[in-house]
Amino acid sequence: MKPGDVVLIGAACSPQFTGDRALRLRLVLVGEVDPYNGWMWITGYVLDVKGLATAKRELYVMRAGIVIQRRTAPVGGQPRRSSSRVTV
Repeated sequence: MKPGDVVLIGAACSPQFTGDRALRLRLVLVGEVDPYNGWMWITGYVLDVKGLATAKRELYVMRAGIVIQRRTAPVGGQPRRSSSRVTV
């Protein structure tokens, strides 16, 4: 998980997010996982059905329950190739 990813926060993350209280969140900050109990702090924007941010939230959730719905594209990546070639 990294900033920019869209994740689903549901009942597997914490009992407070059961049923219609589940959230789709675009991550802004990902804290370290507590190695003893697997919980972590995350910060992000709650997304509505259109994918628009509605509120910023800071949540304490169980890492194992987070479902990544969409990962951000890697920065850099492969350069684009031109579709037209110039011959000399």
